[in-house]
Amino acid sequence: MNLEKYGPWALIVGGSEGIGAAFARKLAAAKFNVVIVARKPGPLEALAQEIRETYGVEARWLSVDLSKLDAVDKVRTVTDDIDVGFLIYNAGANEFRSDFLDMDPAIYRGVINITVVNQAEFTRHYGGLIKQRGHGAIILAGSSSNFCGAATLGPYTAAKSFSRILTESIWSECRDTEIDVLHMSIGYTATPAMQRLGLDTSTAQAPEDAAQEALDNIENGPLLLLGGQKALDLAVKRSQLENRGAVVQSFATPRRENMPHTSKA
Repeated sequence: MNLEKYGPWALIVGGSEGIGAAFARKLAAAKFNVVIVARKPGPLEALAQEIRETYGVEARWLSVDLSKLDAVDKVRTVTDDIDVGFLIYNAGANEFRSDFLDMDPAIYRGVINITVVNQAEFTRHYGGLIKQRGHGAIILAGSSSNFCGAATLGPYTAAKSFSRILTESIWSECRDTEIDVLHMSIGYTATPAMQRLGLDTSTAQAPEDAAQEALDNIENGPLLLLGGQKALDLAVKRSQLENRGAVVQSFATPRRENMPHTSKA
């Protein structure tokens, strides 16, 4: 990674585990200072200490509830005195399955606040600072589900669609600048969120590989489909406009009560 162009600080939102933690370690290994933000303080503190001791760079962390509308203001308390040149918004995992018309409003409001409202707020604030400095990078993480609606996953798939379209728009606006913008469409990955649902992740992509693939393609925006040709074929299938009802039905996912989960969110 180009430390001079993208550094000296990287902010990873959703950085305590999985792909976010992999980003933090890889950037620290490239001598970026990092700020990691997520909800759980224990993993954040442990990861920050590991990064300082292993890579000899600065590491700040902050526990923030990204479903709350004051999240950006809280994160600014640990970033306003540093030069953030790289924003990675990786928050937005989903562990809920429910028909939308039966869903607790607190659930879909949380999904929308994390993946729509706060993704926009963080991108506008830190992306605006990156634009002022004239160079840097933005990676917004989404999901392969963003190409199609799905029963029991309505707010999640809709929010991920917003994320992709927003990224593509910002990429177009920044094409003639020194700011690289990428949407990372995540497929089946062996993240703790998937493992908490009790899913078999033995054939899933490793978080470290997903993060590396995104870093390797930072200049190849606007869209990176993790998972190779299979992911591309699936995205094309889910994007078909003809026989849309059949396409949506083909993207059925198990209802939460039928999933082999081992713990509840």
